[in-house]
Amino acid sequence: MLRYRSLPFIASLICLFASTSADAQVIVINPERDRIARPSPRPIRQDYEIKSVDIQADIRDQAAEVQVSQVFANKSSRTLQATLFFPLPDEATISGLTLIVDGKELPGRLLPKDEARRIYEDIVRRSQDPALLEYMGRGLFRTSVFPVPPNAQRKVEIRYSQLLKKSDGLVDFSLPLGNSKHSTKPIKQLNLTVRVHANEGIKTIYSPSHDVNIERPESKRAICKTTLSDVAAADDFRLLFGTESGPVGMNVLSYRPDKSQDGYFLLLAAPEIAAAEAQAVPKTVVFVVDRSGSMSGQKFEQVRKALRFVLDRLGPEDLFNIVAYDSKVDAFRPELQRADEATIAQARGFVDGLYAGGSTNIDGALQKSLEMLSDADRPNYVLFLTDGLPTVGEQNDVKIAARAQAANTVRARLFNFGVGFDVNSRLLDRLSREQRGQSIYVRPNEDIEAQVATLYNRIASPVLTDLAIEFLFEAKPDPTAAPPIARTYPQELNDLFRGEQLIWVGRYRKSGATKVKLTGKVGAEPRSFEFDASLVEHSGDETNGFVEKLWAVRRIGEILDDLDLNGQNKELVDELVALSIKHGILTPYTSFLADEETDLMQHRQNAQRAEDNIDLKFRRRVSGSDAFYGRRGKAALKTANRLPELQQRGGIGGGGGFGGGGGIGGGIGGGIGGNLPRSAERRGAGRALPTGDASDSESAEAAETVRNIGQKTFFQRDDLWRDSTVTAEQEKQAKRIVQFSNEYFDLAATHGKELGKYLAFREPVLINLRGKTYRIDPPPDDAK
Repeated sequence: MLRYRSLPFIASLICLFASTSADAQVIVINPERDRIARPSPRPIRQDYEIKSVDIQADIRDQAAEVQVSQVFANKSSRTLQATLFFPLPDEATISGLTLIVDGKELPGRLLPKDEARRIYEDIVRRSQDPALLEYMGRGLFRTSVFPVPPNAQRKVEIRYSQLLKKSDGLVDFSLPLGNSKHSTKPIKQLNLTVRVHANEGIKTIYSPSHDVNIERPESKRAICKTTLSDVAAADDFRLLFGTESGPVGMNVLSYRPDKSQDGYFLLLAAPEIAAAEAQAVPKTVVFVVDRSGSMSGQKFEQVRKALRFVLDRLGPEDLFNIVAYDSKVDAFRPELQRADEATIAQARGFVDGLYAGGSTNIDGALQKSLEMLSDADRPNYVLFLTDGLPTVGEQNDVKIAARAQAANTVRARLFNFGVGFDVNSRLLDRLSREQRGQSIYVRPNEDIEAQVATLYNRIASPVLTDLAIEFLFEAKPDPTAAPPIARTYPQELNDLFRGEQLIWVGRYRKSGATKVKLTGKVGAEPRSFEFDASLVEHSGDETNGFVEKLWAVRRIGEILDDLDLNGQNKELVDELVALSIKHGILTPYTSFLADEETDLMQHRQNAQRAEDNIDLKFRRRVSGSDAFYGRRGKAALKTANRLPELQQRGGIGGGGGFGGGGGIGGGIGGGIGGNLPRSAERRGAGRALPTGDASDSESAEAAETVRNIGQKTFFQRDDLWRDSTVTAEQEKQAKRIVQFSNEYFDLAATHGKELGKYLAFREPVLINLRGKTYRIDPPPDDAK
């Protein structure tokens, strides 16, 4: 009997037809009977492999040319016959779509949505696999059959042109990658490059779906790249960019799923590249380095390299100094120095002569470095590095922070580097919060120079400092009413740097047209910019749903910061648990929610358990690995620029636990899910954020019992996937539907493409859809 399995072409489906009936590993249609055979209960051998995928997209203003290339290997001893089904990007205007196999163009048909829907539904009915429901409502490109010889490879390319939509001033480019989650085997490597050209000049550019490397060679061009390895569950790729004349660009996106609740907004602001290069403001940098005995050896050599890196990149108009401390505090010069060639050479000699030995006078080092700063009109940055606890001078962290606040008369930004597990991480977080900076935690044996270089490259060229943002509505807000804009993160706005962009999120109560006023300083000169924006009254779909998710991630980071620095607060803990359940963002202190034995309806009990965890695992820990990873992870949440970023880099639950991924986080202040093969689920795809200094087994447990899909989070309880918004009373009144029945497909058709992804479960699922509750169960065995 023929076997079946789905095989992704990234943004496509490839149906393979075996020329014999032996163990085909894909969706196989028997040409004589024109039907898909039922799956075998025994494990299926993999007879094909996707070696690599390369995606190239060139965008000029709103016109995109896309080429998707895949190397596909037939590992079997028989010929496979393949037909390509390519789901079109959602709501896309497509033209010139062609398929090329080993350099030869093959014919195909572009099917309208109604005909495509019948094909999707037919495959789902016959294969008893709901995976394709997320593509219902999209058009489809279908090709003729082409052979793949035994033990051979085929290079398959799709090329097409697409006219891109523009909304809220942002051009929106998307590329379906979601089929990768339906493969029985990970795709070894996926390379994606998007080249953007805009006649008016590119300002803001942002991907809500992937952590991309963005190069800006000039004001009218940008190159975005990402590489994924062992791809088992890729979200569809999405890139937004804004074009605007003038020195600064700004765009505002909003999302309001419930008119009775405050909405969510995301603001992007970025300087013009050419102007930033020409108008970079002279700055002051003081590097404060720990030279106590614990820093000896390789660590201190890396610190020397980091100091040399900074010295070599100072501008001729910059001021600088170096402060080195152990039990006593020394400086390169008694006062700030101009970064001319001769002084830099002398500073390098000072660095070469530093050695490690002695105790740790953190308070004395901070006082000396901050007292050097006197010009508040210049951007002032203090880079402070330590690997231990204060052992000389003032040692109380609250008093050290208060003294630093008093000494910082120019409002310098303090960036802390905590090296290793012995550092007083709470002190560093208190300092960075009060001094408008950031704490960066460097793991033992991690490269200190690389972390310092990454930060310095970001702050090297300030363009606009001391930022403030104000929403100006036509009708003056009632001063006695709640503010129209609230709970914004980061709470303290950052400076605007060349090549960087501000990503600011918040809640809004008042909707409609507004002007957004951005003010700041270029040196001592004040500057002001105004932009038009609109905050939606009600969102009819989930296109901008990622804005709510990003707000929730940053809000959880802020809650943890408040609990850490200011003590327990029951209202904050309640909010933490509610956000964790709604969005599936689990921290070390709420990871118990992934346990199938946890009753999500027991709100008070769950809040008390989270409060106990925070107290035991976090607040009582000043140093040590738990404190290090807890505060590193907190920083990753506060500075995240997208939810998938934390998952991709292991920023939470990766490596050493909470915050085990990248050290810098999402920048200066600045959902995976679906119907997966069991093997893919166990690789962690479809998970929320299994977090904490947890073991791999604990992370795996969270990965298998929590899924983020679109705007919903599902928790597995007793082999049932439960929508986190379903109440006990709603569960009692849920309408029961059998999967793959006519009623099931009617439900999918009624709720449209936006909700099809929520029905793509093999197991029973309990879900709220537009005010109604449904329980969907697989068909009984005798009906299959």
